[in-house]
Amino acid sequence: MFLNPCWKHGEKLRMWLNSLKIALAKQDIEQLNILLDEVPKFKNSKEVEEGMFLLKEAFFLVSDLREDTVVAMKQVKQNLDFLNSIEANRAANFDITS
Repeated sequence: MFLNPCWKHGEKLRMWLNSLKIALAKQDIEQLNILLDEVPKFKNSKEVEEGMFLLKEAFFLVSDLREDTVVAMKQVKQNLDFLNSIEANRAANFDITS
């Protein structure tokens, strides 16, 4: 990870929390995955509370993006079905052998 292993725990945790905030603001899923692979240990209740809040926000962000992707995929399928039906009708209309 990009965090310096020589840093004290508090500095490393603060950098992780700040990086998580930035990733959430940018909606950067790749960075979220990297950060979630290396969640630091929280030592006090304030850190735990902030971490839980940010992790919940990450969950909501990923859920929303997943729902958006499902909707977009359904729309693409409908568009493909429509284009295929037009193509089938066009081929039938130009068939002069019947």
